[in-house]
Amino acid sequence: MQDLTTSEVYSLGIVSAVCLAILFNAFQSNGEPLYASLAIGGLAFSFSYALIQWTGDVFVRRGYKGRDLSKKTRPEIPEAMGLVSALVYLLAIVSFLPFAFKRDIVAVTSGGGNKDLRLDIEDIENGRFLHRFPLEKVGHLHAALHNLASYGFAYGTLASITILGILDDSFDMRWRHKFFIPAFAALPMLALYFVDFGVTHVVVPLPLRPYFGELVDLGILYYLYMAAISIFCPNSINILAGINGLEVGQSLVIACLIILNDSLYLLPTVQQPHPAADSHLFSIYLLLPFVGVSLALFRHNWYPSKVFVGDTYCYFAGMLFAVVGILGHFSKTLLLLFIPQIFNFVYSAPQLFGLVPCPRHRLPRFNARTGLMEPSVATFSEEKPLIPIVGQVLKLLHAFKLLRIVQDEQGRVVESTNFTIINLWLVWRGRLREDRLATELLVMQTVVGLVGLWIRHKLALLMFTVDNRF
Repeated sequence: MQDLTTSEVYSLGIVSAVCLAILFNAFQSNGEPLYASLAIGGLAFSFSYALIQWTGDVFVRRGYKGRDLSKKTRPEIPEAMGLVSALVYLLAIVSFLPFAFKRDIVAVTSGGGNKDLRLDIEDIENGRFLHRFPLEKVGHLHAALHNLASYGFAYGTLASITILGILDDSFDMRWRHKFFIPAFAALPMLALYFVDFGVTHVVVPLPLRPYFGELVDLGILYYLYMAAISIFCPNSINILAGINGLEVGQSLVIACLIILNDSLYLLPTVQQPHPAADSHLFSIYLLLPFVGVSLALFRHNWYPSKVFVGDTYCYFAGMLFAVVGILGHFSKTLLLLFIPQIFNFVYSAPQLFGLVPCPRHRLPRFNARTGLMEPSVATFSEEKPLIPIVGQVLKLLHAFKLLRIVQDEQGRVVESTNFTIINLWLVWRGRLREDRLATELLVMQTVVGLVGLWIRHKLALLMFTVDNRF
């Protein structure tokens, strides 16, 4: 066990004390979920930070370890430490329940076991709007239990994906075998969507309305679409990896962008209560503790990394985004924040689906002489040559600087850079130090995400009548 430094003890102690004070005040004030969620996120950061440092040696002794191949000494460090963050997160959102539902259940039932006593909805829904947990006006106690079900099914989905991630980290499953794992974890969420919301209509863009009308019912296709999102989000983070800090960093960027999008529906300039405000509050309450545990993991995983996050964290983070996107009813907006991941998946497809030979690991190559990262390559032998048409496509991509190839005297492609956005970035930018490479990729993720939100709320007006914020 590695002890915390004196400065870390004081820093984490101060953060924890402030958060506990906020929680005490929030509970005395009948909940105030927004403040409570923020404080629980701070506690989750402190707890996760300390646990990661304390349990690293335990993971190593149990065989959860790996060598950092992008360092000269190739140190052996703990692996699958994202499991700690996932478990702390699950504990955090359970701890949030008393603050979320105190006004809706305890107040309604008088808090003394007298379930016959009822208060009017106006008595429950007083106070500031952002301090209320989402509550539909369909009955008092029934409404609270209705939202508790949404929270519970989200928890069940995230707990399931965490268990499946542990299995992957333990048995090192091949990509083609684990691709559909998230779909099984998403079944509770999809079942809740079916019995609770059930809307499968989509709004048709203006140019197509003369042919299809204003709304189109996709039926079962919409559930397949949601299942595809549940599969894509975890796997897309898992394949955009290989350098210190990138998995956690991209997850933090996406989480903050989703919170920013949620906040746009809660601003005073938007008429409240907004029909979608409850869904976006629900999203914020799930994401704030996630930001806390991820910041703690990011601090340990940033260059030079002291721990590896493992597949558990990638599955857990990606599934959380799918949960808030689907249950928050903004899955199409979510995809705009995953544009780099979508590009990376499409770009990687030739290797992922076997059209181009794919090595076991495609992380960038570390040059021990220069200390810089270079694009890793795949080689093609005479025994297993490329299909001629594939070779021609690679030459075309090389001409457009979308990869780098090497040809022999006969013009046959014998080597190409691996098909990941990380290697492509190195093709464009040249050799980079690992932390510089990660920083540039995270800045790119942030800029592209902000452009995606601008497209959603501004440019989309060219295709749809109004922005649903108003």
